Amino acid sequence: MARHPGAQRSLCPSLDFRYWGFYTDAQGTPVDLDATMRAHAHVERHIQRLKDSGLCRLPFTNFEANAAWMVVAMSADLVRWFQLLCFDGPWIDARPQAMRWGIFHAPGRLIRRSRQRVVRIIDGWPGTVAPLDVYKRIALIT
Repeated sequence: MARHPGAQRSLCPSLDFRYWGFYTDAQGTPVDLDATMRAHAHVERHIQRLKDSGLCRLPFTNFEANAAWMVVAMSADLVRWFQLLCFDGPWIDARPQAMRWGIFHAPGRLIRRSRQRVVRIIDGWPGTVAPLDVYKRIALIT
Protein backbone atom coordinates (compact mmCIF):
# COMPACT_ATOMS: atom_id res chain seq x y z
CA MET A 1 0.00 0.00 0.00
CA ALA A 2 1.46 3.33 -1.02
CA ARG A 3 1.78 6.22 1.40
CA HIS A 4 0.25 9.57 0.63
CA PRO A 5 2.63 12.43 -0.22
CA GLY A 6 4.21 13.82 2.95
CA ALA A 7 3.43 10.72 5.02
CA GLN A 8 5.71 10.09 7.99
CA ARG A 9 7.69 6.85 7.61
CA SER A 10 8.42 6.32 11.30
CA LEU A 11 7.10 7.43 14.66
CA CYS A 12 10.28 9.32 15.61
CA PRO A 13 12.19 10.24 12.42
CA SER A 14 15.85 10.84 13.16
CA LEU A 15 19.12 10.30 11.33
CA ASP A 16 21.09 10.20 14.59
CA PHE A 17 19.11 7.72 16.67
CA ARG A 18 17.04 4.58 16.18
CA TYR A 19 14.02 4.31 18.43
CA TRP A 20 12.25 1.06 19.18
CA GLY A 21 10.00 -0.24 21.88
CA PHE A 22 8.40 -3.39 23.18
CA TYR A 23 5.30 -4.28 25.12
CA THR A 24 5.38 -6.88 27.86
CA ASP A 25 3.57 -7.83 31.04
CA ALA A 26 6.76 -9.18 32.65
CA GLN A 27 7.96 -7.73 35.94
CA GLY A 28 11.23 -5.81 36.05
CA THR A 29 12.97 -2.58 35.30
CA PRO A 30 12.98 -1.23 31.73
CA VAL A 31 16.74 -1.79 31.48
CA ASP A 32 16.46 -5.46 32.54
CA LEU A 33 13.50 -6.06 30.24
CA ASP A 34 15.36 -4.44 27.33
CA ALA A 35 18.32 -6.79 27.89
CA THR A 36 15.94 -9.77 27.96
CA MET A 37 14.25 -8.70 24.72
CA ARG A 38 17.57 -8.16 22.95
CA ALA A 39 18.79 -11.60 24.07
CA HIS A 40 15.60 -13.13 22.73
CA ALA A 41 16.15 -11.40 19.38
CA HIS A 42 19.60 -13.03 19.27
CA VAL A 43 17.99 -16.44 19.82
CA GLU A 44 15.44 -15.81 17.07
CA ARG A 45 18.22 -14.84 14.66
CA HIS A 46 20.01 -18.12 15.46
CA ILE A 47 16.81 -20.11 14.88
CA GLN A 48 16.35 -18.37 11.53
CA ARG A 49 19.89 -19.40 10.53
CA LEU A 50 19.07 -23.00 11.48
CA LYS A 51 15.89 -22.87 9.42
CA ASP A 52 17.88 -21.53 6.47
CA SER A 53 20.19 -24.53 6.87
CA GLY A 54 17.35 -27.07 6.70
CA LEU A 55 15.97 -27.37 10.21
CA CYS A 56 12.52 -26.34 8.95
CA ARG A 57 12.19 -29.81 7.38
CA LEU A 58 12.03 -31.55 10.77
CA PRO A 59 10.40 -33.72 12.14
CA PHE A 60 10.05 -36.80 10.00
CA THR A 61 8.32 -40.04 10.93
CA ASN A 62 11.55 -41.91 10.24
CA PHE A 63 14.26 -41.88 12.93
CA GLU A 64 17.13 -42.11 10.42
CA ALA A 65 15.85 -39.08 8.50
CA ASN A 66 15.63 -37.07 11.74
CA ALA A 67 19.16 -38.17 12.66
CA ALA A 68 20.47 -37.03 9.27
CA TRP A 69 18.86 -33.62 9.63
CA MET A 70 20.27 -33.26 13.14
CA VAL A 71 23.72 -33.61 11.56
CA VAL A 72 22.73 -30.68 9.34
CA ALA A 73 21.77 -28.69 12.44
CA MET A 74 25.11 -29.49 14.09
CA SER A 75 26.99 -28.49 10.95
CA ALA A 76 25.10 -25.17 10.96
CA ASP A 77 26.42 -24.55 14.47
CA LEU A 78 29.96 -25.38 13.32
CA VAL A 79 29.62 -22.96 10.42
CA ARG A 80 28.46 -20.27 12.84
CA TRP A 81 31.48 -20.80 15.09
CA PHE A 82 33.67 -20.76 11.98
CA GLN A 83 32.17 -17.38 11.07
CA LEU A 84 32.74 -15.94 14.53
CA LEU A 85 36.34 -17.16 14.80
CA CYS A 86 37.66 -16.62 11.29
CA PHE A 87 35.75 -13.81 9.58
CA ASP A 88 35.50 -10.08 9.94
CA GLY A 89 33.35 -7.42 8.32
CA PRO A 90 30.07 -8.41 6.67
CA TRP A 91 30.90 -12.13 6.64
CA ILE A 92 30.46 -12.42 10.43
CA ASP A 93 26.68 -12.07 10.13
CA ALA A 94 26.25 -13.59 6.67
CA ARG A 95 23.35 -16.00 6.21
CA PRO A 96 24.04 -19.66 5.32
CA GLN A 97 23.18 -19.19 1.65
CA ALA A 98 25.62 -16.29 1.32
CA MET A 99 28.32 -18.39 3.01
CA ARG A 100 27.57 -21.29 0.69
CA TRP A 101 27.84 -19.27 -2.53
CA GLY A 102 30.50 -16.78 -1.45
CA ILE A 103 32.91 -18.93 0.53
CA PHE A 104 32.27 -22.67 0.30
CA HIS A 105 31.81 -22.68 -3.48
CA ALA A 106 34.91 -20.59 -4.19
CA PRO A 107 36.77 -22.25 -7.07
CA GLY A 108 40.12 -22.99 -5.54
CA ARG A 109 42.56 -25.57 -4.34
CA LEU A 110 44.80 -26.19 -1.39
CA ILE A 111 48.19 -27.49 -2.57
CA ARG A 112 51.52 -28.29 -0.92
CA ARG A 113 54.60 -26.70 -2.39
CA SER A 114 58.05 -26.66 -0.83
CA ARG A 115 56.61 -28.03 2.44
CA GLN A 116 54.14 -25.18 2.63
CA ARG A 117 50.42 -25.06 2.06
CA VAL A 118 49.29 -22.69 -0.67
CA VAL A 119 45.71 -21.62 -1.37
CA ARG A 120 45.01 -21.07 -5.05
CA ILE A 121 41.81 -19.35 -6.10
CA ILE A 122 40.89 -18.53 -9.69
CA ASP A 123 42.02 -15.05 -10.77
CA GLY A 124 39.23 -12.53 -10.86
CA TRP A 125 36.94 -14.37 -8.44
CA PRO A 126 34.92 -11.63 -6.68
CA GLY A 127 35.35 -12.97 -3.14
CA THR A 128 39.01 -13.94 -3.24
CA VAL A 129 40.12 -11.83 -0.29
CA ALA A 130 37.73 -13.36 2.28
CA PRO A 131 38.80 -17.05 1.88
CA LEU A 132 42.47 -16.07 1.87
CA ASP A 133 42.07 -14.05 5.08
CA VAL A 134 40.17 -16.95 6.64
CA TYR A 135 42.94 -19.37 5.71
CA LYS A 136 45.50 -17.07 7.36
CA ARG A 137 43.40 -16.91 10.55
CA ILE A 138 43.02 -20.71 10.60
CA ALA A 139 46.80 -21.03 10.29
CA LEU A 140 47.19 -18.73 13.32
CA ILE A 141 44.69 -20.72 15.39
CA THR A 142 46.17 -24.14 14.62
